[in-house]
Amino acid sequence: MKQILKYITFVVVCAFSISALAEKTKVPDFKLPAINGEVTPAQFKGKVVYVDFWASWCKPCKKSFPWLNQLQQKYKDQGLVILAINLDKEKHLADRFLEKVPANFIVAFDPAGDTATSFKLKGMPSSYLIDRAGYVVGKHTGFREKDIASLEQGVAKLLQQ
Repeated sequence: MKQILKYITFVVVCAFSISALAEKTKVPDFKLPAINGEVTPAQFKGKVVYVDFWASWCKPCKKSFPWLNQLQQKYKDQGLVILAINLDKEKHLADRFLEKVPANFIVAFDPAGDTATSFKLKGMPSSYLIDRAGYVVGKHTGFREKDIASLEQGVAKLLQQ
């Protein structure tokens, strides 16, 4: 049974990510200020979480937000939570970005970049797919329209588990 679960996880990761993880890893612990309070991994227990690191200067981030809004709307009733973590050192830059490109999902702020470091961020934007048990099962760097179908497929498969 354990071998079957590893295989299922591997299939989900490959569908989600170009740079698949060899093994599931526990989501790093964090506590971040958000638009409406604070966020921690514990509050998402039992949910599938798509964590997206972004910044106001990131051009692909501007393209990803409309898709993230659609993804959240489409799968929220199945247990998907999208958490976008901003890495701007000055919050007003993020606020200005959000005025132009609204987010209909949770937005948190990490100006020191500590959470990004704990996730071993490689580039911008970077996204991580977290299963209902709190394990990182996929990661993806960048945002290109050609990746949308495989990213959504990874999310949908994980939601079915």
